[in-house]
Amino acid sequence: MRGLKGKHAVVTGGGGAIGRAICLRLAEEGCRVAVFDRDETTAAETARAIEDAGGRAGFHATDITDYDAVRAGVAEARKTGGDISVLVNNAGWDRFANFLETDPALWDKIIAINLRGPLNMHHAVLPGMVEASAGRVVNIASDAGRVGSSGEAVYSACKGGIIAFTKTMARELARTGITLNTVCPGPTDTPLLRSFFEEGEAGEKIVQALARAIPMKRLGRAEDLPGMVAFLASDDAAFVTGQTISVSGGLTMHG
Repeated sequence: MRGLKGKHAVVTGGGGAIGRAICLRLAEEGCRVAVFDRDETTAAETARAIEDAGGRAGFHATDITDYDAVRAGVAEARKTGGDISVLVNNAGWDRFANFLETDPALWDKIIAINLRGPLNMHHAVLPGMVEASAGRVVNIASDAGRVGSSGEAVYSACKGGIIAFTKTMARELARTGITLNTVCPGPTDTPLLRSFFEEGEAGEKIVQALARAIPMKRLGRAEDLPGMVAFLASDDAAFVTGQTISVSGGLTMHG
């Protein structure tokens, strides 16, 4: 991809399956990657994997739900890696349950991670991009935010909010040289998805049903996402902003 070499990218949730794949791809394209994750061990593992492959990386144990911690983490990343040119808000979490069987404590946790966390990151990173008159933001939402998903009501609401927020910020910043876009994975085979269905045979049947519903007849894989993220972060996508793109094997198709 054009224009990524030498850029400084921050990726949240960089210790997880999709986050690590994104970090590795951006490093392969020549970015220096700041791996943000609440889990310091997995963040360090991702940074080490990048460096072992010949790339440049740092890691920051940061809880994105904590505004002050985010500002401190971003300041530290700038100090060690320079101005931030690319922000990928990938961190997310959910627990599969019908809405009427949940409680406000669970809602608060889901909202804090999936909505408030990205807002914190935008608020800390975007001023530097505005000052530089350049930047790329790629927000990882979900097709749950486009079409809904049974058992994920609050998560779907958060991801729908991220889609709307991204479009709004794309409009507000359209003349600044900053683009903001959203990538929506469909059902993807990650430890988080598997954790939803840890009910033996019944859970496995749900996973198989999801795969059958996808026209390509398989669940997504972590490595299916980084190419689109890298494209939207690159100069090849300089005239693309405010867009929502599904990577779902054809499960959701929008004209």
